[in-house]
Amino acid sequence: MPRLFIAIDLPIEIKKAIRGLCSGLPGARWTPDDQLHLTLRFLGEVEHSLFAELYSRLDEIRGEAFPLHLTGLGVFPNATAPRVLWVGLDKSDPLVELRTRVDSVVRDLDIPLEKKKFSPHITIARLDKTPGPRLGTYLAANNLFRPPPFQVDSFSLYSSILRLDGAMHTCEAEYFLDKANSPSVHP
Repeated sequence: MPRLFIAIDLPIEIKKAIRGLCSGLPGARWTPDDQLHLTLRFLGEVEHSLFAELYSRLDEIRGEAFPLHLTGLGVFPNATAPRVLWVGLDKSDPLVELRTRVDSVVRDLDIPLEKKKFSPHITIARLDKTPGPRLGTYLAANNLFRPPPFQVDSFSLYSSILRLDGAMHTCEAEYFLDKANSPSVHP
């Protein structure tokens, strides 16, 4: 059964800017361009009947487009045992509000929510035995990363299937925030 998540896709220009960061770090498994996204809510496995309802209910979310500013890099869970390399974002109240509206829909459908604090980021690599000094040098060299801001005017529902070579994500639907000015077309 595929796992579901709700995310913001990134414009091609932002993906190209991030691609410029993806080298020179031993033990890094870089995220492919088509998998770069900003997760709003990970749901995990969801029954088919709930999937259909979620697919429909997410289209009720309204709002205005808003800018996002990517800035700096970091690691999860910490610098001592880094497993994930990420690009951060400036604080964004509209992003937090969108996440709250998504969570409201998910909660109304009785889909369990993870208890993790929302830490908006874009995963750019998974790390495995990356030497600490090399990671420190890499982070210092790239910490001023700040591409131009981009507009968020939609979000998407994705399914994900784990494979031996990594996860395969499929966009199940795209939802435009301003329904009056954007087509509400689902792939």
